[in-house]
Amino acid sequence: MIPQHTLKSIAHVTGVGLHSGEKVQLWLRPAAPDSGIVFHRVDLDPPVSIPASPEAVRETRLCTGLERDGVRIATVEHLMSALAGLGIDNVHVDVDGPEIPIMDGSAAPFVMMMLEAGIEAQAAPRRFLRVLKPVEVREGDKWVRLEPYLGFRLEFSIAFEHPAIRASQTRAVVDLSEHAYPRFVARARTFGFVHEVELLRELGLAQGGSLDNAIVLDEYRILNPEGLRFPDEFVRHKILDAIGDLYLAGHPLLARYVAHKSGHALNNQLLRALMADRSAWALTPLERDEAPALQPALAAGSVTT
Repeated sequence: MIPQHTLKSIAHVTGVGLHSGEKVQLWLRPAAPDSGIVFHRVDLDPPVSIPASPEAVRETRLCTGLERDGVRIATVEHLMSALAGLGIDNVHVDVDGPEIPIMDGSAAPFVMMMLEAGIEAQAAPRRFLRVLKPVEVREGDKWVRLEPYLGFRLEFSIAFEHPAIRASQTRAVVDLSEHAYPRFVARARTFGFVHEVELLRELGLAQGGSLDNAIVLDEYRILNPEGLRFPDEFVRHKILDAIGDLYLAGHPLLARYVAHKSGHALNNQLLRALMADRSAWALTPLERDEAPALQPALAAGSVTT
């Protein structure tokens, strides 16, 4: 069987909240089999726990944010993406503020801290959410779709009326049976535009945003002196986000994901539409010889079995 995985030890990092601009501490703790991903606001008394799920998503405008009983944890998508990319099923996420630290705007710092903590196989089978028939959501010229596929393949295209983005590669394909997540996905950073950042700051948001944690563009060019990490970094980050948003399903997907101009809102609508149609999916374990490439953490050489 393909087993579930958790961390070997506690991982800790300190960063800045994207919107508050304040220091945030994050701890990742090992969890028992079948626990899933559970977020905890440990700055509250008593702490409030929010299990990761599509239904817990209450904010999709600027990030993916979870909420329970009025308590929020924002910007979970990059951490969720790293957990999915490394094949981690069970972990407690403790945070002492209302948002996950933005780090460098990518998932790479989370990948590094988890690899340093170590990843451990557990004595329980990993269950995959297998898509059995196509499910699609559209909103104007934006759309997103899941299709049956023995693996996890993501295809994304973007369209921005900006010279720097038009000059980049605006379509990308990542198949996690062929592309190692830490190398091909994790380092892609979020991006934003100067005029949007100024408006958000007037509204009390994006107080922690900077060239250190995002690709920032003015009307004509990229302002970061180092430029892009990949020729297709803009669209590759959209794939990073999608991996994180989809992992809120609670299980790794067996599916082909295809999207055009999608974002957090459509990704969440897609998951809700999938889960609402009981004939569209099945939970199933897999043997190693059925799909040996569906073990991204093993492929990274970081798991004890």
